[in-house]
Amino acid sequence: MSSSIANLQADWYQHYRRYTETYQSGQLSFIPNLLPQTAVQFSVYQTLEILHKRLGNDSLRRALNPAETIESPASIYSDGSWLKRSNMVGVNVRTIGSFWNIINYVLTIPASHDSIHLLPIWEPGVVGSLYGMVSWQINPEFFDVALASFIPALNTVEKQLKVVINLLHAMGRTVGMDVIPHTDRFSEMVLACPSLFEWVQRDVKSGKPTELADHSSFVYKYVEDAIWQFLKFRGAADGTPLTFAKDVFFSTEIAILTDDQRLRILFGNPHDYAGRLSRRVALIRYLVEQGFETLPMTMAPPYRGLHIDETTFTVDDAGQIWYEYAFDKPEAMSRVFGPLARYRFYESKDNNQNWELDFDRPNLPAWQYICRKVHDCQRAYNFDFMRGDMAHVQMQPGGVPAVIGDYYDPLRAIKKYVQANGAPYYAFFAETFLAPPDTMGYGNELDHLEAIEADSTLGDLQAMVVGSDLFKHQLAAYYTYLKTRRFAPNFTVITADKDDPRFDEFYRTGNLFRYFTALFLTDMPSYIGLGFEVRNLHEQRGANEEYSKLYVFWIEDDRLPDKVTHGPFIWGQNADQFDAISRMRLFAERIWPEIAGKETKWLVAPHPQPLSLKKGEGSYLAWTHDDPTGESTAPADRPGYIFAASMTGSLPKTMAELPKGEVVFEEEGCRIWRMEQA
Repeated sequence: MSSSIANLQADWYQHYRRYTETYQSGQLSFIPNLLPQTAVQFSVYQTLEILHKRLGNDSLRRALNPAETIESPASIYSDGSWLKRSNMVGVNVRTIGSFWNIINYVLTIPASHDSIHLLPIWEPGVVGSLYGMVSWQINPEFFDVALASFIPALNTVEKQLKVVINLLHAMGRTVGMDVIPHTDRFSEMVLACPSLFEWVQRDVKSGKPTELADHSSFVYKYVEDAIWQFLKFRGAADGTPLTFAKDVFFSTEIAILTDDQRLRILFGNPHDYAGRLSRRVALIRYLVEQGFETLPMTMAPPYRGLHIDETTFTVDDAGQIWYEYAFDKPEAMSRVFGPLARYRFYESKDNNQNWELDFDRPNLPAWQYICRKVHDCQRAYNFDFMRGDMAHVQMQPGGVPAVIGDYYDPLRAIKKYVQANGAPYYAFFAETFLAPPDTMGYGNELDHLEAIEADSTLGDLQAMVVGSDLFKHQLAAYYTYLKTRRFAPNFTVITADKDDPRFDEFYRTGNLFRYFTALFLTDMPSYIGLGFEVRNLHEQRGANEEYSKLYVFWIEDDRLPDKVTHGPFIWGQNADQFDAISRMRLFAERIWPEIAGKETKWLVAPHPQPLSLKKGEGSYLAWTHDDPTGESTAPADRPGYIFAASMTGSLPKTMAELPKGEVVFEEEGCRIWRMEQA
């Protein structure tokens, strides 16, 4: 029988007290039958009342104090390996409006979803992209006015983020931050520390703005001269007398000025957003007039060797022309990200004459800077893990070296730095897609993941149609990696990057298989994006506002109809999917203490060579659990469970190869039964 969102909401309001009581009393780890779109409309008072009854007065009071730090559930661990079995939920805060609404959303999901990954929290730059951070400041758009009105002490976005993470820890969740080894092309970091980035100069003096006059290693020095001239002419934004030399101002090795002092001199008070932007735009214009700009970030081999594509450009609101770059010798996956600039982690060979990096000569200040800044954020807000953006970047043409040094990879260095400075449990979730060798990076990506000491990785199951030969092959490969490699691939259901009209075909079928398998395959980590439980099937393309990917950036230009959004995110209306997933969650609550952390014992395993299967074979998976650790809380005489999940939406009528037992749960194509006693 088909449900509707209206019926679900009517049921919720009718039985509100009973449903919330199951959570408040500890009977369930989440509020059942609560739609996410309903939860994010809770008043602050309503949410606090629920949390008060669940957590107790003292715990809630401490969590709501930004000067307090609630201990992380992960703090009991000595390293980041705990992440290898975590069921993670990714949250694009922009889709729910504020940090505070994360708490409301988490009320709707069970404790088996034990980790919350926050997409980038930094102040964004060009087109408002979350991944084009313009400063190390927390994004002010995530401030909750209602929360500040109710609790006046929480009057900054920084304080609100701190108490939200406190509450998530009190609710038993770990929390992850995005770590981005690049910035907006003209971020505050780029302008305050030019030597940490790679610069070029276009030939504007000769009237050839689409040609590079200089891409040598030392263009940044000329940029420093230009910025210093701007400062001397305009004066410090905060009124500081410029009585020191240029080299003192730009020094990244001798800490005469702090990062904060340098930024205040250049841009002014950190909370004067309009003033800082105006000052930065003026400085950008001054530099661009002289042809200076950062070298764009690139993805995939060959990484290096760029020229300006004079046929491709954009014009911003100020009339400034921005030319795109292209590879001299592109390969299949080569991409140039014009709005972004990567840190200059290595010196160049031969003054960058041939676009080659010298991997034996790290630019140490760049490594020290990003490690320190990430650690500052981790310590300030008590984050438990990081998602390493573009972790697949491996720029050494010879592939992964035999000996991995301290300066092999910046994400690895960041993880180790944070662990060594007070958070040994800090874990690393790597954004890689388990691509074939020499595709996304030079060499073998699996070896690279081990070299960078990733604890788990995203993978690419979300970009395949369930039941396709590719999906079957990759799932088998991922499980092999899980058992043979030092990192754990995720059973990824959906991500913000795939909640996009271009990828609707992946989610028109197989959604319950995805969720059921991700949840009950308890020795494999999983990742799911916020809102999947109500996501529309999109048999026809939905409105732009229905796709969370289109809120990773802010595009309001109607000339880009496939990307522009008008107004807030629109939640899905898939009541049937919400109902089915709710039933899975409720059953999981009943048996979770018996199965959590158990090893999978395959009864019908994913097949590594689907093309060799006969018609109808390999259409479903079945498994039970072993417990080699002996740590299960189930009584020794209690039989285990068998799980079966169909990729086609229906299981065979007879499955003679499986043990018999009592069916205790059944949903479309998904079944659980308790094994009979021997």
